[in-house]
Amino acid sequence: MRSNYLFTSESVAEGHPDKVCDRISDEIVDLVYREANKTKFDPWIVRIACETLATTNRVVIAGEVRLPPSLMKKDKHGNDVINPVKFKAAARKAIRDIGYEQSGFHWKNAKIDVLLHAQSADIAQGVDNAADQQGDEGAGDQGIMFGYACRETEELMPAPIYYSHRILQLLADARKKGDGDVAKLGPDAKSQVTVKYVDGKPSEVTSIVLSTQHLDDSWDSAKVRKVVEPYIREALHDIKIADDCIWYINPTGKFVIGGPDGDAGLTGRKIIVDTYGGAAPHGGGAFSGKDTTKVDRSAAYAARYLAKNVVAAGLSDRCTIQLSYAIGVAQPLSVYVDLHGTGKVTEDQVEAAIRQVMDLSPSGIRRHLDLNRPIYAKTAAYGHFGRKAGRDGSFSWEKLDLVKPLKEAVRAETLKAA
Repeated sequence: MRSNYLFTSESVAEGHPDKVCDRISDEIVDLVYREANKTKFDPWIVRIACETLATTNRVVIAGEVRLPPSLMKKDKHGNDVINPVKFKAAARKAIRDIGYEQSGFHWKNAKIDVLLHAQSADIAQGVDNAADQQGDEGAGDQGIMFGYACRETEELMPAPIYYSHRILQLLADARKKGDGDVAKLGPDAKSQVTVKYVDGKPSEVTSIVLSTQHLDDSWDSAKVRKVVEPYIREALHDIKIADDCIWYINPTGKFVIGGPDGDAGLTGRKIIVDTYGGAAPHGGGAFSGKDTTKVDRSAAYAARYLAKNVVAAGLSDRCTIQLSYAIGVAQPLSVYVDLHGTGKVTEDQVEAAIRQVMDLSPSGIRRHLDLNRPIYAKTAAYGHFGRKAGRDGSFSWEKLDLVKPLKEAVRAETLKAA
């Protein structure tokens, strides 16, 4: 493991074209769970795999779903089909909240197509039949998922991605409050932070990159820097900015045309931004637009939850956890732990303890983290990890309520080995 090095991570704002699509897809997930709870439709049988495309004043929502009857209607032949009304409203609400009221992309004027259809019977069979045979629902697909935690920040996240997110969050909050010049920034933005590590620990920021949309055509890079620099410094207040730090603020000059009008967006194209900024492995599956039978989402949340609690329990300073699944099979095929040479106990002990403290079947994860809720729209930007657990049940995978059970389970494994 290297001790002295530079590492860089990027983030993108909620108005980035891909993040607009992630937000709309997750608003659809929330809509379906909200309608299920409202109409007493069993949330355990909800199924959503929703993809969104956005371009100049156009949004296309497509995918597979199993919905409450309140979101369906009869066609002219008497068949049940998707009723697009509430889906379109959810998309417009998301676009409006992000802040798009521009001629090329406006929440009120954008044309929205809803092309959702019933879930594939073959996929449904794989998940539902496993529940019949095993007493637990099967995974919605095969795949590998990773979770990671480290002691670089209070939130047990890698420093570069944590600070990249924080810069954009502060700017978005200030923009939406509408005070002074910062209110003239647009919703589309990207940040990038390079951190210097000394003896394996974050020491200082050596470069900062920020490109942000602005609505005033007369602004240049110098004007944008004058507006955003106080917020950048606030975001980085607990890490040193190097004396020779290199700043690139809107390095191409103007950035007036942005969002889906400037570049098409798609759900699921910012998976590294969503997780650990490249500081840890990624299984490859996106999160947004998926219900939590999809282990791309739920098992990645579980892996982060377990890794964070392992580090918080003092069992290691860094922890990577991999889980693997097969479609229609409930329990993971493998559980792998890497403590990166920082463990106070062995990886074998932690792997055994993990199996004891949490049921890692999709339904076990959903129960433990209480995931059958409309809590996903707020995950769509600024990362799914390193956030505060909310009273509404959001970010439940960031809780530290497994610290004691993990310690006890590891202790039991140690005694057993002795």
